[in-house]
Amino acid sequence: MSKVSDFNTNRMPTWCPGCGDFGIWAAIKNALVQLNLGPSEAVFVFDIGCNSNMYDALKVTAFEGLHGRTLPVASAIRLSNPDLPVFTVAGDGGFYGEGGNHFLHAARRNHDMVSIVHDNQFYALTTGQYSPTSPKGWKTKVSPEGTLEQQLNPIAMAITAGVSFVARGFAGDIAHLTNLIVEAHKHKGYALIDVLQPCVTFNKVYTYQFYRQNIYKLEDIDYKSDNKVKAFEKAYEWASTDGTGKIPIGIFYKEERDVMEEVYKLRIGNLAKSGVSKGNIEDLMKEIE
Repeated sequence: MSKVSDFNTNRMPTWCPGCGDFGIWAAIKNALVQLNLGPSEAVFVFDIGCNSNMYDALKVTAFEGLHGRTLPVASAIRLSNPDLPVFTVAGDGGFYGEGGNHFLHAARRNHDMVSIVHDNQFYALTTGQYSPTSPKGWKTKVSPEGTLEQQLNPIAMAITAGVSFVARGFAGDIAHLTNLIVEAHKHKGYALIDVLQPCVTFNKVYTYQFYRQNIYKLEDIDYKSDNKVKAFEKAYEWASTDGTGKIPIGIFYKEERDVMEEVYKLRIGNLAKSGVSKGNIEDLMKEIE
C-alpha cells in the first residue's frame, strides 16, 4: 500500500507562496495513494510552465516534453503499453492553446488516460500574458487595452469534442479534487479535469476568496452526469464579478464507449511486452535513403 510520503522528493516546487498548484500537487499524491499506485506504477507527462515544476517534486515515472505536447507523448505511451496508467499535467495555455489540436484528437480517439489542467487563465510562468481561457477584455502587460479574443470554454469544448469524462475541480478544495482524480482514473476512457487554480501573483480577480464565494458542487444538487444537453447548460454557468451567477464544479458528463487502446491492442498486441528488438538506427536510415 502506497503512502503520500512515497511520492516526495528532496525538491520543493518554485511556486509562489499560496499558488493553487500546491493544492493540485497534494490532490495528485492523495489520489495515487487511494488508487494504490506506487511511484513506478504510472507515468506522468508534464508540460512546460508553472505546472511542470511538479516534475522535480513528485516522485513518479515522468516525462517532461515540449510546450503543448503532452498528449502526443501520453498517447504513444498508452498505445505501446495499454496496461500502464498515464496522466498528463499541463497549464491552460499549453493545453488549450498550443496543444488544442492534440486535445481534440485525443478526445475523439478516447484514449484511456487522465488530463489534469492547471487553469489560472494566464501564462503565469512568463509573467502573466493572457491565455485562451482569459476573459475577453482582460488587461495584461501584452494587452493593456484588453484582450480582443472570445474566452475559451474548456468544459463545453471537451463535451463537444467527445471527451468521455468531463470534470472541473478547485485547487482550494483538495479533498474534492482528490476524489475527481480517483474517479477519472477509474473511468474507462479519456478524462479531463479542468482545475480552477488561483494565481496569487498575476490574477487578482479569480482568487481563492472569489471561488469560495461562488462555486457549488454538482453532486450537492439533483444533477446526473449522463445528459449531454444538461452538461452543456452547466458548462456555460459562471459567476461574474458583479455578484451574479455561480460556478459548478464536479463531474459534468461521462459516457462509456470504445477505448482506442483496446481496439489497437486487438490488432498488434502490447508492444511493450512483445519483445520487439531495439534495432539499429543506422540500418533504418539507410533504408530511408
